[in-house]
Amino acid sequence: MHAYRTHTCAELTSADVGQTVRLSGWVHRVRDHGGILFIDLRDHYGITQVLCDPDSPVFSEVEKVRAEWCIRIDGTVKARDPELINPKIPTGEIEVFVRDMEVLGRATELPLQVFGDQEYPEETRLRYRYLDLRREAMQENMKLRSDVVASMRRRMWEIGFREYQTPIITASSPEGARDFLVPSRLHPGKFYALPQAPQQFKQLIMVSGFDKYFQIAPCFRDEDPRADRSPTDFYQLDMEMSFVTQQDVFDTVQPVIDGIFEEFGNGAKVDKHWPQISYKDAALWYGTDKPDLRNPIKMQDVSEHFRGSGFAIFAKLLEQEGTEIRAIPAQGGGSRKFCDRMNAYAQKEGLPGMGYIFWREGENGVEAAGPLAKNIGPERTEAIRRQLGLGKGDAAFFLGGKPKSFEAFAGRARNVIGEELGLTEKDRFAFCWVVDFPMYEKDDETGEIDFSHNPFSMPQGGLEALDGDPLEVLGWQYDLACNGYEILSGAIRNHRLDIMFKAFGLAGYDEAEVRRRFGGMVNAFQYGAPPHGGCAAGIDRIVMLLAGTSNIREVIMFPMNQRAEDLMMSAPSEPSPEQLMELGLRVIPQD
Repeated sequence: MHAYRTHTCAELTSADVGQTVRLSGWVHRVRDHGGILFIDLRDHYGITQVLCDPDSPVFSEVEKVRAEWCIRIDGTVKARDPELINPKIPTGEIEVFVRDMEVLGRATELPLQVFGDQEYPEETRLRYRYLDLRREAMQENMKLRSDVVASMRRRMWEIGFREYQTPIITASSPEGARDFLVPSRLHPGKFYALPQAPQQFKQLIMVSGFDKYFQIAPCFRDEDPRADRSPTDFYQLDMEMSFVTQQDVFDTVQPVIDGIFEEFGNGAKVDKHWPQISYKDAALWYGTDKPDLRNPIKMQDVSEHFRGSGFAIFAKLLEQEGTEIRAIPAQGGGSRKFCDRMNAYAQKEGLPGMGYIFWREGENGVEAAGPLAKNIGPERTEAIRRQLGLGKGDAAFFLGGKPKSFEAFAGRARNVIGEELGLTEKDRFAFCWVVDFPMYEKDDETGEIDFSHNPFSMPQGGLEALDGDPLEVLGWQYDLACNGYEILSGAIRNHRLDIMFKAFGLAGYDEAEVRRRFGGMVNAFQYGAPPHGGCAAGIDRIVMLLAGTSNIREVIMFPMNQRAEDLMMSAPSEPSPEQLMELGLRVIPQD
């Protein structure tokens, strides 16, 4: 007999009744039923009920075991009485009578329980992650993640891609976040960087003549944490192709992502039509570049209806350059109670409030109500209603100013309204491509121009597009949004040195600086670089969506906490004086 097990804790069935078997696992829970001890024995695969009574030669030893002890038992498989069968587990028809037991690993008092659905502070869960991971939900999440990655690999190979590995220690590169720097022992005073993404290397793979590349790539960014983003490292399905247009990338990626959500989406509807929405329209309609299209609300510009109106706040606002009034239509929100609740939500978020109009049955048909309606009159409210396609029982909320100042809030308010009114469809994955991103943005304080997205993207219109206003230049850049999250980002790359030097020049980098910082790529592009493009899909975020959670740490095996600390391994930690001396470094205390 094997030293530890003849079967897993999910294998035994009624066909095994009478057999002598050996099982190993953890004590999930212990129940004492009048001198008969029942133990739910758990391993990675499932649970088997084992029992022991005073007739067992090891009864006194079994009495001592506690939750999460790791044990090995030998015993005889017995059929459960028909009324005691548990149809919820594969081994529910049988139980094992214990005849021998060995304690493989004792457990002291547990800081968190594995059995049950108790909630624990995240700090506790991360400090004792090895216990947290024993819980059924976490086991399922990690298996899901593993299965998703395996499926991604299989699908990429099936469409002609090969996987190539790129370096983990490299040079610093501007990818939109801070680098993690690694000091060099052999070159004192110089530093490597952990790659924010394999960006330059995958482009160099295309220059090297490899037509299709992919990699399950670890990426490292020193970022401020959020619920949907890891503060240190993450994994992405990274890919690149030569001789492709933006649409070619879309046509290649969609079946892969679509297939993953079909395979692991638990029967939820997966949209087949992925609209392409410009960045400008996404900001106007949804207040974000990662819209949740399960929510049908589409915001609109209604400035003309308030220009010169009796509502002085909006009328005067519109006299300022660059201001707009936008409406959030709310189908079914036409009650004063709901409107007041949303107004209170706006105030809680730090705004003075939101203007609103709601429509109800009046003497002459549909009638507009609310303070705003009284100020602007029936003709304007009727024009607004018709533009927004609303009717009796509906409402609209209004925000004004320079779009940059209220767009983000408007997007959040749209989400809240959709949820509160039951407009946002559940059990559905809704995708859209967001395209036509601006290449550059202006710093409001300094007035300086910088890249707003990936600096290695090809500008739409090529070299000639860079002759005009940089803020009007669009890039061949694209994101894929799903249910309000960005799950993929990519671009058609800038493979021409003349365009690259000019593009970086507009952002304040002269040719010498570009050559210094990106020498490997610049040198390679002198030797026949092909047109190429690609993207990267965030594995952690995709699995988060498939697992039905909004916290990315629920689908990462050993994540950092919100302060980028590993509580389990006590990282980051202070280096020893010997380590610092070897690297030629000195830590300056912070005041």
